[in-house]
Amino acid sequence: MSRTIRLAEQIRQEMGAILAREVRDPGIGFLTVTRVKVAPDLQQARIYYTTLGDPAERKKTARALDRALPFIRRALGTRLNLRRVPEIAFQFDESVAHQARVEELLEQIKRDDAERAADVAPDGTSGDPSDDE
Repeated sequence: MSRTIRLAEQIRQEMGAILAREVRDPGIGFLTVTRVKVAPDLQQARIYYTTLGDPAERKKTARALDRALPFIRRALGTRLNLRRVPEIAFQFDESVAHQARVEELLEQIKRDDAERAADVAPDGTSGDPSDDE
């Protein structure tokens, strides 16, 4: 496994612990770190997260993360064995919302297919009486 992947996974795990136990900002509600991307030179890390709530809640969480960024970076520095702690940027993970929408559309297709199947009579004709003319 490459060093960037190992570091990204280590940052993801540590971020979860730091956000859950050490950051006391009430603006950071229920937040999940979904993934971390580290630049090949290990100087930058983009932390993707998701949170519950509407867009206003997401903005509130983003502002709280920005306020806590210096503290989070220092806490990461004490936990990671690196000469230089990467610069950190937080980004809301839109892929989770896209995945939920795809699942919703697939469920709708299944319901529509089941309704169409129920409309077809066992003899292969539609259940509509106007078809008998």
